[in-house]
This record gives sequence, C-alpha cells and structure tokens, in this order.
Amino acid sequence: MHMTNDPAANGDATDTTANPAPGTATTHGHPLHRVLSFVRRSGRLDARLQRAWDNYADGYLLDVNDGEGSLDVRPGFSLDARYVRETWGNDNPLIIEIGTGQGENIVAAAAARPDVNFLALEVYDPGVAHTLLLAGKQGLRNIRVAQVNAPELFKACADGMAAEVWTFFPDPWPKKKHHKRRIVQPALAGEVRRVLADGGVWRIATDIEDYALHVHEVMDGLDGWRNDGGATVSLPTGHVGKGNADLAADMPHADFTESGRFDGRVLTNFEKKGLAAGRVIHDFTYRKA
Repeated sequence: MHMTNDPAANGDATDTTANPAPGTATTHGHPLHRVLSFVRRSGRLDARLQRAWDNYADGYLLDVNDGEGSLDVRPGFSLDARYVRETWGNDNPLIIEIGTGQGENIVAAAAARPDVNFLALEVYDPGVAHTLLLAGKQGLRNIRVAQVNAPELFKACADGMAAEVWTFFPDPWPKKKHHKRRIVQPALAGEVRRVLADGGVWRIATDIEDYALHVHEVMDGLDGWRNDGGATVSLPTGHVGKGNADLAADMPHADFTESGRFDGRVLTNFEKKGLAAGRVIHDFTYRKA
C-alpha cells in the first residue's frame, strides 16, 4: 500500500470504477467510491525490477487477490494459523507492515530476525518488485509480500494473528480536505487491534508534524489501546494543510506522549532525506490493552 510520502504524486484516490450513488455495492459486495489511502497509478517496471518480479514473485508474492489487477482480497480467504503454517512452514510470530515502500525496512528486519515471520503489504508495482529483489538476493525464507489494500487484508485476518503491526512514514495527505484519506483511522485501528495477539503493538512513525497530531487524535482516546511511549513532545493543537505548515508554529501547543526511535527500524533512504530536510521523526507505540 505504500504510502509514498510524495504529496505531489497524489491525486483523487477515490474508487471511480462506476457512477452509482455512494455506498452502492459492486458484484463482489464491495461499496463503490471508497475513500482510499493511496492512488492507483500504473507503475512501469524498469528492466532490473521486471527481472526481479519474474525471478522472485513465485516464491514471495502471495496469491490472495480477487482477480488480476484487483487490490481486494478474494472472497473466502482467511489469513489464519493454518495459512501461516502452510505458507511460512512454521508457527513463528507474525509481523505485518502496512506500506512497505521499497522494502528496505522489512527485508532488513527479516534478515535480522529469522525466528519471526514477516508480511509486507504494498500496492505499487515498483515497491513490490524492489521488495522482492531485496528479499530474493538474500534468499530469505521468512518474508512474504501481498499486493493488496491493507484494510481489506486485515478484514481477512483471523483474530490474534499478528504479534506486531508496523506503519512507517505513511502518505501524509497534506491537503486538509484529504486528511480523511490518511491510513491511520479508527476503523483500521479496530481491525488492527482485533488481529493483534494479546499485548501486541502497533508501531507508527512519521516525519510530518501534522500527521503526528492526527495519530494522537485517532489513537490516544480509543478504548483497548495503551500509548506505551515514554517521551513528551510538544505539538500544535490545530491542523494545517499543504502550503501553510508554517502557521503551526504560532498555534497553541500541548504536550503529547510518544516513543523513542524504534530500534527495529533501519535508517532508510527516505528517513535520511527527512532528517536532512530538518524534519523531526515521531515514533508511536500503541499496545493492545
């Protein structure tokens, strides 16, 4: 699902497959005009990434989609203990990353933790291909990739299947009218909580101050979650949009609880660019209470 963090690339992300009234069901029972957290763009693969796809997709890319080109999960699919055993060949803990991007983080984690199973969720072809390339070059056996809409995948997960869920540097959707498209929302939080095992955590990171406020607004008041952070940060209490972020400095501020940097997240090229631009990284650890 990535989560490109490239606002300039984002346009209208609604599903425009047809023109009935909002909420009308398709032949598959899914509502049309859903608010999506990504834009479906055709991502042409260069020769290197096409070779990676050809060489590694059979070993890493899960066949869970509802038809070719669909980002929905096929009806009847369930990511349960039996499926994990059949796919990964063991009963090790499962970590799911929403929006894998280029795959740098989850592949590094899989290489460092062979006793843990990893599932990378990504919608864009180049990101999927690059993740396949990184995993395939190392011959990793504990990682799989699903090219699906993350909320659909979570709906298909059995209760308590995941030890952790990661969402690092999601698309900020900087325009205020698009904030509803941000991936961290109460509905997804409910599904994530259901899918997490008891005591499991949802780790989130962003380098966008306004998104950090959004995470606090969504998560801090939700029943069944505990903010496990130990650091106090000051954030503006009002939202800004694209082009007027500088107004935040003059807004009233309040203290919020966040986490120190998650040691299990490698310093990716994307994060390096954010730091070089002077942005502050906000880390969150929300535990299933």
